[in-house]
Amino acid sequence: MLSPGEFVNFYTQVGVKKASNSAVKLCLSAVLAGFFIAAGAVAANTAGHLLTNAGLSRVVCGLLFPFGLIMVIITGAELFTGNCLITISLLEKKVSLAGMARNLVIVYAGNLSGALLLAWAIVYCGQLDLSVGALAVHTIRTAAAKCALPFGKAAVLGILCNILVCAGVMCSLCGKSLAGRAIGAFVPVSFFVIGGFEHCVANMYYIPAGLMAAGVPQYARLAVEAGVDLSALTLAGFFANLIPVTIGNIIGGCGFGALIRACHKTK
Repeated sequence: MLSPGEFVNFYTQVGVKKASNSAVKLCLSAVLAGFFIAAGAVAANTAGHLLTNAGLSRVVCGLLFPFGLIMVIITGAELFTGNCLITISLLEKKVSLAGMARNLVIVYAGNLSGALLLAWAIVYCGQLDLSVGALAVHTIRTAAAKCALPFGKAAVLGILCNILVCAGVMCSLCGKSLAGRAIGAFVPVSFFVIGGFEHCVANMYYIPAGLMAAGVPQYARLAVEAGVDLSALTLAGFFANLIPVTIGNIIGGCGFGALIRACHKTK
């Protein structure tokens, strides 16, 4: 595997490539990444929707969700949260702030498109009918809970999340084999899921899927009967979650990149 110092040198060049890629290539790769992360969320939701023990549910989700990031890394797709590591290239003066911002804005939009596409397909193709609509209720409940998070809490959970996601990207890229890369990504991301931290790209699936499901009369009725509070589950609630979580993810990811670079920069 690469040492931390070797990783800093390696990722400096990776960041240069990411910042200079064409907008079309970035957007298409970002749509794919958004789809993969959403697919991890779909698998986690489906596996845990009938579990009543909160701890067990998080562990099950934590064992499944990381495969989304593994697919992102193996395919070379562009993920907003992981790309916060371009901070390393920025601090090495190989990438401009404008170049980094360009990458993050394009990738963010692409990730959102990919996640929304899968959310639409899952809701309107009847996948939430599983367990007589229990999966729909779980999807709506999860989205409503995320929308109800206070700004400060959502931001802090976003910081914690992307420290671990970027650690997962680093550990994965340090690996020199497929197994090493998969294991490197798996453990930190599993930790963030079990810890209940907030990931903006994952929430691009979770909340829109809940919003769309709540717009289906059958699903909305089941959710109300199950005692789900739908008051916060609105488009405004979506942005009330996405904005602080995105801010937190940027702080956590860029901070992690800067710290790793400061600790392990080699001459």
